[in-house]
Amino acid sequence: MSRISKIEVITGMSKLTDLIQQLSKVGIRGVTVMQVLGCGVEMGTQEYEVDINEVMELLPKQQINIVVETSKVDKILDIIKKELYTGHIGDGKIFVYSIDNVIRVRTGDEGLEAL
Repeated sequence: MSRISKIEVITGMSKLTDLIQQLSKVGIRGVTVMQVLGCGVEMGTQEYEVDINEVMELLPKQQINIVVETSKVDKILDIIKKELYTGHIGDGKIFVYSIDNVIRVRTGDEGLEAL
């Protein structure tokens, strides 16, 4: 099993600052954030809309990538779920991947040392 994992979060635009603050409190020092467009199974339907969209509507989202030692994943997932949960459409999705290797280009460090 890989000792390194990537956590990818896709969520709405409003929760980033609070999430980053909470991750910082547990020692997470590196994240990548991208502005993306997307929709889930509701095809872009907003919480306040009565009818489900019949045509896919892409909505602005944020994709947050975090690469960490696998032993830290459960704690980080707990933080992410707590910070993003509202119970409404658009809270987001979290994906967890195994990473084969990480290389820090500047030093040549690999694996956990590169984190």
